[in-house]
Amino acid sequence: MKFRLCGGRVIDPYNKLDGHFDILVEDEKIAKVAPAGSDPDIPEDGVEEIDVSGKIVAPGLIDMHVHLREPGFEYKETIRTGCQAAAAGGFNSICCMANTDPVNDTSSVTEYILSKAATKGCINVFPIGAISKGLKGESLAEIGELREAGVVAISDDGNPVMNSNLMRRALEYAKVFELPVISHCEDKDLAGEGLVNEGYISTLTGLPGIPAAAEEVMVARDLALAELTGWRLHIAHVSTAGAVRLIREARARGIAVTAEVAPHHFSLTEEAVKGYDTNTKVNPPLRSEKDLEVIKEGLVDGTIDVIASDHAPQSPVEKDLEFKLAANGIVGLETELSLSLQLVTRGILSLSDTIAKLTTNPARILNLPKGTLSEGADADITVIDLEQNWVVEPDKFNSKSRNTPFNQWELKGKAVMTIVGGKMVMRDGVILE
Repeated sequence: MKFRLCGGRVIDPYNKLDGHFDILVEDEKIAKVAPAGSDPDIPEDGVEEIDVSGKIVAPGLIDMHVHLREPGFEYKETIRTGCQAAAAGGFNSICCMANTDPVNDTSSVTEYILSKAATKGCINVFPIGAISKGLKGESLAEIGELREAGVVAISDDGNPVMNSNLMRRALEYAKVFELPVISHCEDKDLAGEGLVNEGYISTLTGLPGIPAAAEEVMVARDLALAELTGWRLHIAHVSTAGAVRLIREARARGIAVTAEVAPHHFSLTEEAVKGYDTNTKVNPPLRSEKDLEVIKEGLVDGTIDVIASDHAPQSPVEKDLEFKLAANGIVGLETELSLSLQLVTRGILSLSDTIAKLTTNPARILNLPKGTLSEGADADITVIDLEQNWVVEPDKFNSKSRNTPFNQWELKGKAVMTIVGGKMVMRDGVILE
């Protein structure tokens, strides 16, 4: 298939492009990028012209923190529905965490995910393997075997690795196989039976609190272990001001650490849990206004490299319960881009920086051959309409689950085209099968 995207504003942070360019796609690759209307050498025969004037043309968006639930929890989400939700949100590539059933701690599970993604998915799926067998934090998974099978990182996300020596060994083994380690930073003893951020709102609601220190203690430990081992550490779903400060200081000392934040942690505060809506129950919990402001500062100064959804589908069986019994997590793939664009609207981040945190940066951290519109690169492209207003309606989600705290939010800016390997998989909100 040959086509040319014409007249759009191309923003490619990898190549430092920001201007009006035409992009020719041929044989699943980006064949040419030229200033808009300047390339008479492109043959017209057999080339479909797609007018994207007034739109943003970006490298395909990447979400490096997604829970696809399959295998084992297909009633919440499948690889097929998760990929469709991602495509609807403008994402061309997603990385799925290991907390499935069975856990992705063996090559056979990794191979199953890749095979299912190839036959049922409509976008690129990159598995993340477990750090420990069964996510139990007792013994290391076969990291070399997982690497050979195709994982792009290792993580026990959903569970912290409480054993410090095991985490040290994980970093050492991961260094041998050149795999980044993604850490879920939570001290389970400090978190205890907590459900929400410890503070005024936990006192007001009577819900047990989780102190910010439960995250910060583990961030500090893992930074020390990254320094000891000399290997790359990525901190998942940063939620506290103290964690941002620790990561910033570690980077200044030359420690190889990167970090991500989920949109709900820069869009909502602990105030949202006052109504006991279980869709606001997440781990780590929604934090204070101060934490939210410092997270925004971390996004601005580069302490936080990546925006990632932590897409965590839960069925009504897990969510339609009293707050104490409800499961953690929200779906995020179909609202992530629009919530991120609010940072641009409010003058917090530039559009280029926001796109970099959704493309170039996750690709760099995970060593993925993605996140660029370079000639010869895979034709993974996202077209965004910054002016499109829309209302979040969970019943219209492509995801199997509906657990979002953003129901009926009015948002501005939306992906209108998702192209994966030169194939149009979403256009104007419709998944093209």
